[in-house]
Amino acid sequence: MKTVVVTGSTRGIGRGLAENFLARGCRVVISGRNQPSVDAVVAELGGRYGADKVTGLACEITDGGQLQALWDMAAQRFSRVDIWINNAGVSAPRRDLAETDALDIQRVVDVNLRGLLLANRVALRGMQGQGGGQIWNMEGFGSGGQVQAGMCVYGATKRAVNYINKALQKEVKGTGVQVCTLSPGIVVTDLLVGDYDTSSAEWEKSKKIFNILGDRVETVTPYLVDGVLKADRSGARVVWLTTGKAFLRFMTAGFNKRDLFTGLSV
Repeated sequence: MKTVVVTGSTRGIGRGLAENFLARGCRVVISGRNQPSVDAVVAELGGRYGADKVTGLACEITDGGQLQALWDMAAQRFSRVDIWINNAGVSAPRRDLAETDALDIQRVVDVNLRGLLLANRVALRGMQGQGGGQIWNMEGFGSGGQVQAGMCVYGATKRAVNYINKALQKEVKGTGVQVCTLSPGIVVTDLLVGDYDTSSAEWEKSKKIFNILGDRVETVTPYLVDGVLKADRSGARVVWLTTGKAFLRFMTAGFNKRDLFTGLSV
């Protein structure tokens, strides 16, 4: 029975990952910035899958001490951490860099880059100490070299994920620690919608693309979890929206009308 820590798992993709790991018999540690939110998710999922299978702790991933406390709690409760998923991340309103608030820039870089590095550091040290484990870092827009106006800050931090993974894979070579990549594609959540002015023409254009290429949390996360549990080597990648799948979606868009935004705040 594997133990999994998922950062940013009180909502969205992270929560979907946590629930699917539990459904497959894993033990899961929930984490988010707010302890009451963590407790609520732990109580809900514990009631469904067993209170002995899930626990949680609030953690600000830009704080190395809180990240270490998250590791220590997980290791003490479940003896070891087999899988650590760095899912936590934030975005900023879609604006050209010249119009982006300096505090928004600082927050995105702090969480998506500095926080990611600190989280990897804690997980690496912990896994080296216990003799092995898997770290999964989450890609996003920009990781594969995509470039779009209004996405400079977020895209730059996600492009860094590609370098971080390659560098860490060299660092762990020959050890029992594996560094791997999760690529969820476009997942339609309230967080995604929140980056847009939904009264704008840009939103209407983007919404059409999302309805072609996007998917819901409950569609994507089971696939990602199955891929993680099957992976057995450093450098493994689990990709939901492959090039072939995206091409097929565009080719059949005229025949397959989709609306992923029903029930979301748009």
